[in-house]
Amino acid sequence: MLNSWATPSKATDLMSVLPMPLTEVVAQSVADRTGRRVQNLEVEIGDAGDSVILRGKTSSFHVKQLAQQGAREALPNARLENAIVVE
Repeated sequence: MLNSWATPSKATDLMSVLPMPLTEVVAQSVADRTGRRVQNLEVEIGDAGDSVILRGKTSSFHVKQLAQQGAREALPNARLENAIVVE
């Protein structure tokens, strides 16, 4: 017997049962924490998932710190490099 989640009837159903890629999980957490105030946000995850690099632009150091907190919420044990530029 197949589980209903394993046999989606539409392509959009398939997307709803697949887990989000780790980069998207971190990016979503950062976006939620910062109120989407980081422009051109890029998240890079190391091969083993043990490191994260954040890149983008924002207008304040406070938002840069919020971005870091968002990344830590998603991957609390990862080494984090916050390369977000404050302009």
